[in-house]
Amino acid sequence: MVNKRKLESLYKRFNNKEHIHPDPLEFLYNYKNFGDREIVGLIASSLAYGRVEQILKNVSYVLDILGKSPRDFLLNSSKQEIKDYLIDFKYRFTDSSQLIFFLNCIRNALNKYGTLNDCFLKGYDARHENILLAVLKFIENLTCRPANFCNSLFPSVSGKSALKRFNLYLRWMVRKDDVDPGGWKGVLPSKLIIPLDTHMHKISLKLGLTDRKQADMKTALDITESFKKIVPEDPVKYDFCLTRLGIKKCGYIF
Repeated sequence: MVNKRKLESLYKRFNNKEHIHPDPLEFLYNYKNFGDREIVGLIASSLAYGRVEQILKNVSYVLDILGKSPRDFLLNSSKQEIKDYLIDFKYRFTDSSQLIFFLNCIRNALNKYGTLNDCFLKGYDARHENILLAVLKFIENLTCRPANFCNSLFPSVSGKSALKRFNLYLRWMVRKDDVDPGGWKGVLPSKLIIPLDTHMHKISLKLGLTDRKQADMKTALDITESFKKIVPEDPVKYDFCLTRLGIKKCGYIF
């Protein structure tokens, strides 16, 4: 088992705001109103693929258009207005039509549920072992489309995806410490799943947190269970600080 003392040392070293940049999480701190922050978080996490410089550039582009209050912008704009504002957007696999659909999904959820927090709670059950079923239901409630429809900002709920971007979003929304701003009510941190990408997968293999070779949902759950043996009430606690190792080029301390 990984040495908890070393994990705690890493957490104390890196888990503070000075180490957030470059990370799309930094955009959340530009919004004091939580109604805006939960929307910004979903946008930033959903565009969090590819090179970090391009992620920050494209998230910034969208948020500049949405203005000081993304919530007010979405609730007070028609579908045509949203289309007109974002028609020129293009980032790798995400074109303007996909982004416009994504923003209209958020708009519809706000109109129907009031907040994204309440939208998520419609599929959440604290009796479940983790949030997997709740995340899948959240995606369904947001899209109101068949599970196999194609949009780069929404993973298929019928596949084996690790759902990294949505699990990252949930980490930001549910946990609260010197890095994760929190704010969502009614969801237990103990139910979160590690946001698994290839970098976190390599770290987890190195640390013996999993022996699975594919960075899929089964592996994400396997790694999460390993962390639960160390800190059962907060299994994604060390996600941010562990991923700083590569970003800060610190190597492994274990």
